[in-house]
Amino acid sequence: MPTTTTRSAWCDVPRPQVRQFSALSLEEAPRLAEDILREIRREFPQLPLVLDASGEPMALVGIRRAIEGFVRHLATVSGANGDTQGADQLPSMFQEFGRGQSLHGQSLDALQAMYRLGVKLAWRRLADIGQRLRIPPPAMYELAESGYEYLDSLVDQSVRGYAEAAARQAGERLRQQRKLMDLLLDGHAVAPPDPVKALTERAARIGWPVPDQVAVGVLLRPARDAVAPAVGPDVLLDMETERPRLVVPDPDTGGRPDLLRRALTGWSGAIGPPVAPADAAKSLRWAESAVALMERGLLPATEVLRCTEHTQALVLLQPEELVDDLARRALAPLTHCGPAHARRLAETLLAWLETRGGAPEVATRLGVHPQTVRYRLRQIRELWGDEVDDPDRRFELELVLRARRLRGELGPP
Repeated sequence: MPTTTTRSAWCDVPRPQVRQFSALSLEEAPRLAEDILREIRREFPQLPLVLDASGEPMALVGIRRAIEGFVRHLATVSGANGDTQGADQLPSMFQEFGRGQSLHGQSLDALQAMYRLGVKLAWRRLADIGQRLRIPPPAMYELAESGYEYLDSLVDQSVRGYAEAAARQAGERLRQQRKLMDLLLDGHAVAPPDPVKALTERAARIGWPVPDQVAVGVLLRPARDAVAPAVGPDVLLDMETERPRLVVPDPDTGGRPDLLRRALTGWSGAIGPPVAPADAAKSLRWAESAVALMERGLLPATEVLRCTEHTQALVLLQPEELVDDLARRALAPLTHCGPAHARRLAETLLAWLETRGGAPEVATRLGVHPQTVRYRLRQIRELWGDEVDDPDRRFELELVLRARRLRGELGPP
């Protein structure tokens, strides 16, 4: 009914005429409800029919009570005798309709379309009764307006129920998704004898097909209240941890890298190498290692990196203690040189090992005069002797020198 304080046009309709209109409308309500439900089911055949305890469709009961509630409310506003029997049940009933629509995977737009169809059919029937009883046009105009306001109130209740059910479903899916991610990332939960079955059963609860490969990512939040990135429904994302984690199915197929790059714009972090789902914990370990290097400034922290594109840094910088111990032994001859001179010799040695060339090639790489390189190479030969000709020693020297360059201790080539 109108929410303004203006006088209702129905107040000017004689009380006997209003009572007669109400009586005929209430008498017509059961048939009208059946006609409305039949038409709705014809337009929306996918609508499930849920029965109440008496075996009657709940939708039919709701439509009938909505019609009766509207007519009784009209009688109350007009001053004629009326009651609101059953009206207090309407909000909860239509909230239940909204919840059911969400649980059955139907859209809220479809539910609103059903309601509009019902109001249109009801208006036609009530208008026919009003015409037979010669209800004045102003009152009937007001009736039409009130009908749509009444519809809005019912839609509001259904939207509330729909939203509550959707929130519960989303919460349950997130809970099941976290359990699936825990199973994937634990490293022991999917051990033989049947890891595929364990994953498949858990994944089926959220409708996630187990892929051939996964890559696990670790993200660094750009801000504490950062909105979750729109990575797509098939990417498992856990935002509840301090460092959000994600599991990317089949990371190198279907344009996935480009989609992820766009979705993760503004974020930083790392995505581990592709592995079988049962080995997801290994991909996670590499992603965590990359993030640790990013936080130390040894890897760029301006985007989400792919570990497979930074293999050298991850291999050389991660076993830090082992590489440092090897460096102390392999580069021991440099301890007899001053820091600046030792650095120049180390850069020259690395350039020589990488180029496998003579003084001109090394000089080009370092940007110095070839004669300077010849002088340094003679010093290197004096410090290491024949060891620089041994393949194993050359490999060790190149390994530790590359690690130092990655740390910024040596200049770039």
